[in-house]
Amino acid sequence: MTPPPVLLHDLTCVHDRHPAVHHLSGRFAPGSLTAVAGPNGAGKTTLLRALAGLHPAHDGRIDRGGLTPDRIALLPQSGALDRSFPVSCREVVALGAWARMGAFRRLPAAAAARTDAALQQVGLAGFERRLVGTLSAGQLQRVLFARLAVQDAPVLLLDEPFNAVDGRTAAELMALVRLWHQQGRTIVAVLHDLDLVSREFPETLLLARAPVAWGPTARVLSAENRMRARLAAEAWSEESVPCRDAA
Repeated sequence: MTPPPVLLHDLTCVHDRHPAVHHLSGRFAPGSLTAVAGPNGAGKTTLLRALAGLHPAHDGRIDRGGLTPDRIALLPQSGALDRSFPVSCREVVALGAWARMGAFRRLPAAAAARTDAALQQVGLAGFERRLVGTLSAGQLQRVLFARLAVQDAPVLLLDEPFNAVDGRTAAELMALVRLWHQQGRTIVAVLHDLDLVSREFPETLLLARAPVAWGPTARVLSAENRMRARLAAEAWSEESVPCRDAA
């Protein structure tokens, strides 16, 4: 599996006419493992949504190398999901297959087998019929990782994948991320744990709406760069002048 590079050309994305990601250019190399770090409100989630085609570029562009939307998989923040809908773990994981097949087709036997195998891979064998509303935070995150495994996309976008889960779950899910990286997938993950970033992610983008640094993690996460990101976040005001050309 060799995905194409994903290129950002002077990308700006806005919310309410204010820049959320501002003049970002760079390259996610094929098979790279990149953390996106930065203060709260720095545009990290907006960037992932833009990469997935769910947030429009206000200016600049993203070159995905011809990848169709089903070949870029997004793991959203679990806290943003509505768990009140009566849907089973198996049905949620099967959505990974439907992303490529279409939602209204019957799930083929091979895809159903992959769904059950993915649940077993994340330690949830026997949970097929459990409703997601009954799961703990860690169990729900395992279900979402299983859905990614079934989707089998060459580019994976992970938004705070280890947030609100226990240490054992985080370690087991990180092992899956390593496996996917070894398979040649391009992985971009929003993370707040800088110790984890330093241990596991060779590349880092430090973002504070505008890019602060992008490259090898040890260089990007220098004390000077982290201070620049913090000061940039503190200087930002929601009362600032909106982008002139934003609709």
